[in-house]
Amino acid sequence: MFIDWLSCSQDFDYELPVISEDGYAHFDYVEGVFGAVRQARIQHEGSYSTSISVHVRGNSIVMEGNPSRYNRLDNLFGFTTLEDCFAVYNSILTLLGLPNFTKCTCLGYLDAKDGKAPKPIVNGATIQRLDITTNMTVGGGVCIDAYLKALSTMPYRRSRGKLYADGKTVDWKSILGHCRELYPKVYDKANDLRIHLLSKVKRSFGEDSEEYEYVLKLMDYCRALGVTRHELEIKSPYLIKHNLQFYGLSDTLNQLINLHNDFLNIDKKLKVSAMDLRTIAHTLIEEGIVDNTKAANITALYALNWMHGDTFDSNKTQVQTHRARLRKIGIDILKPCNLLLFSPVIVKKVIEITRSELQPPDFYKHPQLPNPLRLVA
Repeated sequence: MFIDWLSCSQDFDYELPVISEDGYAHFDYVEGVFGAVRQARIQHEGSYSTSISVHVRGNSIVMEGNPSRYNRLDNLFGFTTLEDCFAVYNSILTLLGLPNFTKCTCLGYLDAKDGKAPKPIVNGATIQRLDITTNMTVGGGVCIDAYLKALSTMPYRRSRGKLYADGKTVDWKSILGHCRELYPKVYDKANDLRIHLLSKVKRSFGEDSEEYEYVLKLMDYCRALGVTRHELEIKSPYLIKHNLQFYGLSDTLNQLINLHNDFLNIDKKLKVSAMDLRTIAHTLIEEGIVDNTKAANITALYALNWMHGDTFDSNKTQVQTHRARLRKIGIDILKPCNLLLFSPVIVKKVIEITRSELQPPDFYKHPQLPNPLRLVA
């Protein structure tokens, strides 16, 4: 598991230097004074067309971007600790003549007005968004498309899966298309490299360049193994709800491991290898969901009727019982059956698909911390 995006901010007790070419300040006509200068956001550029957003607002600094991608050709693998990510951000702040982000050591609260909750104040950095990622392999050839197709039928935390038109990405949102706290997605990494990186490197360095050859080799490696990228975007409301937003006051990443593993294990319910009575009944018994053939066959009949378009009354006890059994193997009979998406896949057995975590190839160039910080360490 590594970090793929970090948005953070910190307030300081003095007005910060001007780093932007333009900005604005509010004028109070009653008091006859200007407020704090809010500078325009800048994109601090690194090598390989990478950049990190820096926004100075009076005495506050806001930064966002992908520290694992900064100054690198790719980010198939990235930094695994918040300390490394903040080290990258702080190296940029130093170059801009700005104070560095620090860990929080104390927490206080401002008195609230009009019955609102007290506002927390800290003496360090606050995290607004954190993306964590793991690369998995599901096998080359047709395996990765079949896997993503099957994965799109799985619900996640009351959100529905959606398979993109090209069949290369699945994401999960609410019925209304919202993702207020978490935005999960899984996609074909080789396809992502081809679309977003290979053509860019070709334009910048040419087909005969070392950079182009490296990306091509990396893309072929991902395609051969069938690499799926599992990304979980953790937004501010979730971080605040679980008190994970204050850098240094909580072990944020360790506390997110269970959440991330739960997302990685979304495919555990992909148990049915074919939509027929024998396979469904056998799976129900094999998984210990029922303990006799009669119960398994009755539940399997509900699944077959669902496949042929039947609808069920969710208020009936029998329907609730059979639905609960079938949901444990990835079938929800209260949702319309989409035969274009339902895929005969068994995960962990190859179709059948063997899934495992991706290991970096020998030629991979891992992320490095900025030189000055490495020397200090």
